[in-house]
Amino acid sequence: MFHLFKNIFPKNINAISNSTLLSRTLNTKNIGVFSAFSKFNNNIYFERYQNKYFSSFSSVSFIAGANTSNISNDHPLWKLGHLNHVAIAVPNIDNAINFYKNILGVDQVSEAVPQPEHGVYTVFVNLGNTKIELLYPYGEKSPIQNFLEKNKNGGIHHICIEVNDVSNAVKDLLDKGIRPLDPEPKIGAHGNPVVFLHPKDCGGVLVELEQVNKKN
Repeated sequence: MFHLFKNIFPKNINAISNSTLLSRTLNTKNIGVFSAFSKFNNNIYFERYQNKYFSSFSSVSFIAGANTSNISNDHPLWKLGHLNHVAIAVPNIDNAINFYKNILGVDQVSEAVPQPEHGVYTVFVNLGNTKIELLYPYGEKSPIQNFLEKNKNGGIHHICIEVNDVSNAVKDLLDKGIRPLDPEPKIGAHGNPVVFLHPKDCGGVLVELEQVNKKN
């Protein structure tokens, strides 16, 4: 529910003009009254309440009188981080390297590195803010072979998002009905533990979680 409100209401409460109902929520703990905010508009009353009661607030849940002591943007056991890379399966690894390195002019394009445990060759195209991972089958039982048979020209295979604790992420997501392809993390191409989430549980997208513990 908190995430629903976070997505609906702006962080800057000054942007909310639905203030007549605000007076009704001051003495209630029922956060559900926010659903009626859209029915009211009165900036003058809102400004009076803001000046009188909320000179230093920053969240809608605080305004409603909700108990926010247990609410945090960070998950208590694990935290979602940056987009690490987008993985693209390619039918010809040399052509793919040439495209990014010589045609698009990307400076940092790695060599093809075999990953026997994962059944692929990987090439990382470093774009600065994120990376593209080129995948090419390694061995007869490569997991991307079927993908390439269905997509002759290649295509996006998965996305990888960083987490600070992949084991706790898996446990929590399992409780929420999100299935990993393998509940036991494996070491990925960067030398970090990784796990893949079932695409049927992730909007049709194969999602890789990679544990990255960044130093401050």
